[in-house]
Amino acid sequence: MSATVEHVEIGGLKVPLIFEKDSTLPVASMQLVFQNSGSIADKKIPGIAAFSASLLGEGTKTLGAVGFAQKLEENAIHLSSHAGTETFVLELESLKEQFGKGVALMADLLREPNYTKESFDKVRLLKLSRIEQKENDFDYIASLNLKLLVYKDTPLGHPSIGTKESLSKLTLGDVEKFIGSHVVLERAIVVIGGDMTKDEAVAFAKKALTPLAKGEMEPLPFVRHREKPGQVTVRKDTKQAYIYFSSPYALRAEDKERYKAKVATFILGAGGFGSRMMEEIRVKRGLAYSAYCRANINKSHSDMKGYLQTKLEKGEEAMALVKEVVHHFVEKGVTQEELEQAKKFILGSEPLRNELLSQRLSRTFMEYYQGLGIGYHERELKKIETLTLKDLNAFIKAHDEIEKLSFSVVTNSPEK
Repeated sequence: MSATVEHVEIGGLKVPLIFEKDSTLPVASMQLVFQNSGSIADKKIPGIAAFSASLLGEGTKTLGAVGFAQKLEENAIHLSSHAGTETFVLELESLKEQFGKGVALMADLLREPNYTKESFDKVRLLKLSRIEQKENDFDYIASLNLKLLVYKDTPLGHPSIGTKESLSKLTLGDVEKFIGSHVVLERAIVVIGGDMTKDEAVAFAKKALTPLAKGEMEPLPFVRHREKPGQVTVRKDTKQAYIYFSSPYALRAEDKERYKAKVATFILGAGGFGSRMMEEIRVKRGLAYSAYCRANINKSHSDMKGYLQTKLEKGEEAMALVKEVVHHFVEKGVTQEELEQAKKFILGSEPLRNELLSQRLSRTFMEYYQGLGIGYHERELKKIETLTLKDLNAFIKAHDEIEKLSFSVVTNSPEK
């Protein structure tokens, strides 16, 4: 059975419900997804979405963190929350026989989160410790600095985990206000499936959603990538140069030509061995163990991002080569052989990406959420199968904005 989109009526609203029955195993899962409630909604308090998600991990006010965790453990229930870039998610998984208890615990959590000074201080301490740990994670530093460069002064131009300064100023009231205005019915989408009927799924969804206020839905902004190429370099005690790069990609989530970007970037850098990046940077020059890039096409932003590591003295050469490879790709396009190999891999590996219920539900959610229409992925595969070399190369040539590359580098001090 394929996933379908239904609606559950609650509080005078029709909340979208994505459902798929799968009785292969006696398990069930449910996600409550809240739109425009991830790090893009942090606004003046960097890290508040991620912090709020962690605070919900501290259980209910009545049971506390330990008591709530014991309830979950004794029934083998997994219940967690996390914040992405665009969404805030509560996730529940268990055996079917315990799923009703899990839904009740989820409803209790939404009804009375553990808004206490003790839980707030605990989460803040853990977050500040994590930020300190990240100060020596050179991949994270390079990736973060690239984000801060290309999305400067936008809703995406901050670390999703927050900063020491922002978390030090954060109050419990700020978190309560964020959850109260973002974890609401108007923003909710339910993703549920497993060993249950559709009627059972609707009943479970209603029970979980009942504690939520109606709230309001804000439009999701589209954030534009920096157009002018830039570079930021940080000096650290490292034996390798960490190079991250990014460029704008003039596509929207619902764009009818996004399937061409999937094939194009697979050939350029997402296809592993055999991709242009790997062939030119590793195989021919030996400048990196791995070189990679991919297209990220989202509702809130679109870009092409990539990374590599190389010897300290080879950093400038590697960046120049990345620019050269992308320029040649745009100017000359791809070969028929490259197109056929890309088609063979993408079409052949598709069944592996849909083996699990969670994968199928996630796929249907993205089709609905991004406005692609249910069944988009099947239609996309047919388009890829019939894609011609002429059409693909015309698409690549039309998107020369991917040559506007910005770089973030972590390398050693000059004297070393």
